[in-house]
Amino acid sequence: MERLRSHSDFVAVLKRRRKVSCRDFIVHYAMRDDSQAHGSVAASSRRVGLAVSKAVGNAVTRNAVKRRFRVLARRYEDHLPEGVDVVLRAKPSAAAASFQMLDKQMASGFDAVTARMGRD
Repeated sequence: MERLRSHSDFVAVLKRRRKVSCRDFIVHYAMRDDSQAHGSVAASSRRVGLAVSKAVGNAVTRNAVKRRFRVLARRYEDHLPEGVDVVLRAKPSAAAASFQMLDKQMASGFDAVTARMGRD
């Protein structure tokens, strides 16, 4: 799974206002067209970005949340359609959530993204 790195990529996903809300995080998503594929990033790859604000906790807590999100996003990336950009935005409750709870939410969140994209 590729990572969203530039500010413009994050803004492009967040401007679409398509999202799936879970208890501890929000999944913002947008389908990428061929003109948005940058350099070596294939249009068929899935890209994910993380947004964990200071409201979640101190730096140690935020980094722990980001590590969990990266592991879970890698685990469930096959649930997403190809060519999608995803921004996972943590809610403050994500810091206290168990790994198992985040695991269930990530699976259902990514499945919901796929279902909604199928309807659009």
